[in-house]
Amino acid sequence: MLTAVIFDDEYIVTQGLQVMVDWSRYGIELIGTASDGISALQMVRELQPDIVMTDIRMPGLTGLQLIEEIAKEKPETACIVFSGFNEFEYIRTALKLGVIDYLDKPITLEKIDEAMRRTIARIGRQQEHVQMKTQLAANKEALLEKATLDLLLLGEEAVPAWRTAFGEGDAKQAAAVTVLAATGKGEWLDEHPSYRSIPFYYEKMWIMVVIHFMMPADYLWEHLTLLSPQMQETIGSGQTYANIAEAGQSYKEAVRALRYGVFLEEKGWNRFEHAEDTFPHGLTECEEEIVFCMRTGNKEGLLRLLDEYKHCMEAERLSPELVEQEVTKLAYIGYQVAMESGEDVRTSARPIVPHWELGEMSSRDRMFQWLREQMEQLHNFMKEDKQATKHNAIEKALAFIDKHYLESFTLQEVAEHVGMNATYLSLLFKEKVGLSYIKYVTKLRMEQAKILLHKGMLVNDVSKKVGYYNYRHFTELFKKYTGVTPGQFREGHGMARVNEIPGNDEQEVGDHD
Repeated sequence: MLTAVIFDDEYIVTQGLQVMVDWSRYGIELIGTASDGISALQMVRELQPDIVMTDIRMPGLTGLQLIEEIAKEKPETACIVFSGFNEFEYIRTALKLGVIDYLDKPITLEKIDEAMRRTIARIGRQQEHVQMKTQLAANKEALLEKATLDLLLLGEEAVPAWRTAFGEGDAKQAAAVTVLAATGKGEWLDEHPSYRSIPFYYEKMWIMVVIHFMMPADYLWEHLTLLSPQMQETIGSGQTYANIAEAGQSYKEAVRALRYGVFLEEKGWNRFEHAEDTFPHGLTECEEEIVFCMRTGNKEGLLRLLDEYKHCMEAERLSPELVEQEVTKLAYIGYQVAMESGEDVRTSARPIVPHWELGEMSSRDRMFQWLREQMEQLHNFMKEDKQATKHNAIEKALAFIDKHYLESFTLQEVAEHVGMNATYLSLLFKEKVGLSYIKYVTKLRMEQAKILLHKGMLVNDVSKKVGYYNYRHFTELFKKYTGVTPGQFREGHGMARVNEIPGNDEQEVGDHD
């Protein structure tokens, strides 16, 4: 039902229109009256009526001044004016302000009836127009999401349709693409002139395809860096590609980074580049899942995926030669993953991948059975190897980190020091220490920061001392770790600022925001 209000300084007009007109027959509810312009404007703001009927001449604000304010604040409101002064200038001004109807006094039921019918018809057309615009926008958004998903899955052949859905003008400005994958939608990526983001839900993940208009993408990376400590979601990002057709590669990388972030229980942003992932190129999705299960020690998942792999291969009806080729490839991928620990699989009593055995097998089922046996044996080797080597490897890694945690270093450098693959080390580290590598290093740095702040050192200096050259990033991490900002932590210990020159440390002021 539509709502309406009546404003007139003549009591007989407001009272008469309330009593004499059957508003319900028009589908209208009369929700208020006022006798002066100030009260009328306040009522409009509070009640948000669909229809305003007002006299032109009122104390406080004139009817025209009232309509002018309504046009600014709620332009979709239908306004009708009436007056006992049949002056052309009033009418012209009212029409310029978008008034739907103008009634001269005395107001009769016939005039009200005609005005209501015209007003309701006008409102109906406006609502239809708004609905059409909303539906068109929703359809355009749905088409863009579909075209973007096709871009990720199909690559080059989906580019023309994507450009049309994205807008040819904007598509011409596209300089690069980055894909993010997250466990939750969140509000972690704001809009910015340097990029446009396209979010949608797919395969139980939130995907965010970021189209860059300017490179390098400094604002995006800084924004994610600063927000990461506060995020409740886990986010993985792929690499940035200049060719839009390579969005699918960035998508695969983002999913890999997300998968390892979830496994390591890492909230916030996980970059594919920092994960030091070592997947061989050209793997199918099923093969990538098999590698993931081997690395994470998920034997049940590994065997299930090998069965799926077998069914997929059988459905393709490959020749024995091609089956032998694909099975050998996957076996050697498993061999490569098993070698990530730094130990040589070849030192085991029986060679694990004697691929020449395949050529002697006459049935496809026997080939897949051989693959299953090989992968299970490799999995068992990795499990035994973890038990045998994880203590020394992790102790060596911890010693390196404890010595260098105030410096800038990467997981890859730690892995090289230990003589182990970086991905394997990160999984082993979490299993042995109970914290991921990143969380462990952050903990060491935050505890050292607390000591330095307790001594009264300036926050900006502490940030650099503990290995963070981005002051804001350090502040966000410290607040997440302790619950207070670095400045608040220091003041809580009653420490005076040392060596401080007024106006020389702008960062310190920011601690109190």
